[in-house]
Amino acid sequence: MASLASSTTLISSARVLPSKPSLFSPAASFLRTLPSSSASSPSSLCSGFSRIVPLTSNNSSSTRRSFAVKAQADDLPLVGNKAPDFEAEAVFDQEFIKVKLSEYIGKKYVILFFYPLDFTFVCPTEITAFSDRYAEFEKLNTEVLGVSVDSVFSHLAWVQTDRKSGGLGDLNYPLVSDITKSISKSFGVLIPDQGIALRGLFIIDKEGVIQHSTINNLGIGRSVDETMRTLQALQYVQENPDEVCPAGWKPGEKSMKPDPKLSKEYFSAI
Repeated sequence: MASLASSTTLISSARVLPSKPSLFSPAASFLRTLPSSSASSPSSLCSGFSRIVPLTSNNSSSTRRSFAVKAQADDLPLVGNKAPDFEAEAVFDQEFIKVKLSEYIGKKYVILFFYPLDFTFVCPTEITAFSDRYAEFEKLNTEVLGVSVDSVFSHLAWVQTDRKSGGLGDLNYPLVSDITKSISKSFGVLIPDQGIALRGLFIIDKEGVIQHSTINNLGIGRSVDETMRTLQALQYVQENPDEVCPAGWKPGEKSMKPDPKLSKEYFSAI
């Protein structure tokens, strides 16, 4: 353990620097849904929204209402609240490092995504897809962090396994070890009776606030394209606080004014 500690370095907030494979439960259990009675049910994330926050536009002397939602503090974690902070060991560039989420505040957006287990099936398709598109996220001043309940030793073994053999190969971002399951629990994605996380994904802004979340069941992979589009929409509305992005909005497309009269400009053009 001493040698492990000595090889662990603290992650830089400006840019992430860089046991044996875990066994997984039978495929049948992987398709189980989270019991509705569970305290960590995804449906619980729908509660706690409280109010619309008034926003004064820089382009107008009038006060308009923004569609930015602030959640109740006692219902963390929810969109509109600060992301629960954590510090944990991770693997990057085939080395053990430490990642502290709050180190990114004021500096970068963060894509934080959870996956069930190493050495499984859907998971490597998502993890490598995010890695292959990492340069695009980097241009948007965004870091990507993957999290599972596996140990750093399992992460390392998976990274050292070739993609053609079901491994990951080298990744462009860290894989965080949530071996205590505390991170998964704090983000509301832990399945208690299985001890693994649902496929939760959170977009956290530079102020450390969760601005977007999605949670898929175990058998359903996520879209990097949609994550990228949502991130771009988030950054647009933060840079243009008197505008909102309609369904499917992409950079360069027409946005909308959240006003009964001004919104007609958008609707009349479609």
